[in-house]
Amino acid sequence: MMSFKSFGVALGVCVMASTVQASDPKQVLGELDTRLTTIGAPRIEGMAKVGEVEVPVLFFGPRRMNGNYDVVDEIKKKHGATATVFVRNGDEFVRISTNVLTPEGKRGVGTNLARAKAYEAVIKGQGFCGDVDVLGTAFSACYNPIKDAKGQVVAVTYIGFKK
Repeated sequence: MMSFKSFGVALGVCVMASTVQASDPKQVLGELDTRLTTIGAPRIEGMAKVGEVEVPVLFFGPRRMNGNYDVVDEIKKKHGATATVFVRNGDEFVRISTNVLTPEGKRGVGTNLARAKAYEAVIKGQGFCGDVDVLGTAFSACYNPIKDAKGQVVAVTYIGFKK
């Protein structure tokens, strides 16, 4: 029979292990991508204004992602992570669905992915994990390019945990 003290130590180890696992941006990014692809295949259809910029409209199956925050907010609620879906607009990736807030406290939609290491990877169709600055705040983050049926990078997903 386990003593109360032993139980407490075992419980603490389990809680710490689950916290480490839940704070892994790569794992949570996989969950975000799975949620999106379960909705349907990614595609671009039309243009719409997000923030102050006109960008392509990204769909996963029938669901329009521009201005749709349910998936990113679910990730925040479940894992405490920031989450973003970017759409490709020429050579830029623009936030169209995010729970990342600007210094003014508004969702950072319509803002671009910074031209840094993450950008350099996803523009080539590669993922990136590492420390990044997101709208002025340091994060441990992962980014994943999303390709359409033709293999073109049309979007990027992001997960980050504040450092």
